[in-house]
Amino acid sequence: MTDWRLYIHSDPAILLGKPTIKGTRISVELILELLESGWSQEAIIESYPHLSEASIRAVFAYLRECIGEELYFPLEIEH
Repeated sequence: MTDWRLYIHSDPAILLGKPTIKGTRISVELILELLESGWSQEAIIESYPHLSEASIRAVFAYLRECIGEELYFPLEIEH
């Protein structure tokens, strides 16, 4: 398992404290938006060479832990 703490941190002085990849101003949110938009991991790394496969995997490890600790917004149930 990837230890996301090696790759992701939050600093109030960077992007208002949003979780970012260490050493960059690239937010977890941006990576997720790119993936949602259909970008491949390879395209993200090519466009943002400061990222690595491991740092992108760390985004998912971070999200998994957030969900495991119930740090998410409950979804409304549609009837």
